[in-house]
Amino acid sequence: ILAAIVMLITGFFFAAVSGNLVGMIGSSNNPISGLTLATTVVAALTMVIVGAKGTQGVAAVLGVAAIGCVSAAVAGEMLQDLKVGHILGGTPWKMQIGDIIGVVVASLVMFFPLYVLHVSDLAANPLTGGFGGKNLPAPQAGLMAALSQGIVGGQMAWPLVLVGIAMGVSLILIKVRSPMLFSVGMYLPLETTFAIFVGGLIRGVVDRMREKRGFNDAQKARVENAGILAASGLIAGEALMGLFIATVVFIRDRMHQPAQFWTVPGFSGIAPWLAIPVFVILAAYLVFVPLRKAGAPDEPAPPTAMM
Repeated sequence: ILAAIVMLITGFFFAAVSGNLVGMIGSSNNPISGLTLATTVVAALTMVIVGAKGTQGVAAVLGVAAIGCVSAAVAGEMLQDLKVGHILGGTPWKMQIGDIIGVVVASLVMFFPLYVLHVSDLAANPLTGGFGGKNLPAPQAGLMAALSQGIVGGQMAWPLVLVGIAMGVSLILIKVRSPMLFSVGMYLPLETTFAIFVGGLIRGVVDRMREKRGFNDAQKARVENAGILAASGLIAGEALMGLFIATVVFIRDRMHQPAQFWTVPGFSGIAPWLAIPVFVILAAYLVFVPLRKAGAPDEPAPPTAMM
């Protein structure tokens, strides 16, 4: 009962925080990681106070954190949908029905791709595969588990937590643009953060080039919109390709064939080198295609420029 009460309270307030930030800035600024970890700490401390320890206490903490995470994520996405619908003149109650349907369908379907990813990676890498392994590290889930086990089990390294809090306060005082991203980047794998860094460099190149070309605010907004759409397409495409590869491995494993994706003999040696020109092409695409979408200076501003 206590876990349910903590779940309701944290879910309510953190959903409000998430929705407010997404509504004002955008879904890219939804602090799901920070809110989830905060929920984990609050729930773990609550379990310690009431004397819940062991597997039961950890399970309660993770359950509360999971609900808080989903609550913040859904609230942010719904506010984003309602914001876009308002700009486009949509009917609120119809959008709300669509959001409810989307949440229900996603909750029913989400298990299957996660299961395929876990099982296929485990089949291909029996020793290091699956969630928490080399290819699917799930660092946020690992951090949640470490926090809940450490606090509930009485083995939490509180000095490190206090140092992290002090660092967070320091980052805010020196006016770091995004302390949350700085903190998240400290525990994410390097291959993930480096890709984000490269994306930031490409965005910086685009910003410099649009400044040199003397674009007005409307043109800058069109360039930004085109760049976001192009990058979003690459993100979605990468996710779909990863799921496609996992599905092929999953099916091959069920058919008692080698648990690996189709390979071309002799191609594996040159594949890493072929990735370099492909990366250059993608970088050029993300730079020059948005710049071409700037339009004429006298064209009306897109919705983002008018907000």
